[in-house]
Amino acid sequence: MAGLQTGAPTPQTLTVHNQSRVLEVAFSDGAAFRIPFELMRIYSPSAEVQGHGPGQEVLQTGKREVDLSALEPVGNYAVQPTFSDGHDSGIFSWDYLYFLGSKQESLWLDYEQRLQTAGLQRDAPMAENAGAACASH
Repeated sequence: MAGLQTGAPTPQTLTVHNQSRVLEVAFSDGAAFRIPFELMRIYSPSAEVQGHGPGQEVLQTGKREVDLSALEPVGNYAVQPTFSDGHDSGIFSWDYLYFLGSKQESLWLDYEQRLQTAGLQRDAPMAENAGAACASH
């Protein structure tokens, strides 16, 4: 989801709610979503989180209290957030924001299942070597 699909909804407004830690996005098709910063952070489209291929994903933990420090436009197709934990390499296309917003329930369930499978807690600190596979990025 690196760009925009032809005819895909585009954001009409983006509002950062720092106190509640959500990004509110209203799209051209009338859909509106409140996407928690934590969800954005754990599903960041960056190589640091997604890896460089299937099976290389890095399970994110300890992101419940993450804040959004900055949100910069990337052309006319995306935004690049900077999170309070220093993560700033994910580029969120309009398609990807729509995906995160519209699939929140199933994404949270998937995340909880992956945590359980890994024997980890949501608020556990990230392992020191969790990003070692992408240390060059």
